[in-house]
Amino acid sequence: NNLTFGDDEFGYYETIAGGAGAGPTWEGRSGIHTHCTNTRITDPEILERRYPVLLRQFALRPNSGGRGQNRGGDGVIREIEPLKPLVMSILSERRTLHPYGMKDGEDGACGRNLLIKQNGIVVNMGGKCTSRLNVGERLRIETPGGGGWGNPALGYGATATVVGSEQEKGR
Repeated sequence: NNLTFGDDEFGYYETIAGGAGAGPTWEGRSGIHTHCTNTRITDPEILERRYPVLLRQFALRPNSGGRGQNRGGDGVIREIEPLKPLVMSILSERRTLHPYGMKDGEDGACGRNLLIKQNGIVVNMGGKCTSRLNVGERLRIETPGGGGWGNPALGYGATATVVGSEQEKGR
């Protein structure tokens, strides 16, 4: 989930967190950078002070993580409104293919990149695009949730059976 925006005077780049998948002994983490190191998102107060944008929403995306014996982590919602015309580009994944669950866990929700026009029309921009963002419009990024692990019917906290090489050898 990579976002850039700017004009002839400045450029801004950020990576946006999502939900991590669950496993046999852990719940997925919510609102975390996965497979991305040495990066951190800009604090809302700094973003609004240094750049001509308003951050309309920055929150966890409820129920976007897949259900399972261990639940996948939730993605985030980041909604930005420009205070002057800007060009934005987004490069993101898992917009059409769900983050998969494992061992009967449910898939996480796909992400969405939405352009909300002044007249209320909402345009799904897909996973990769460049577009002009005008004053009064909003870019809403909903990042994917992580896949769940294990059968949801077993419920959170049920004991997971993990078969490892030591068990197979009878140790």
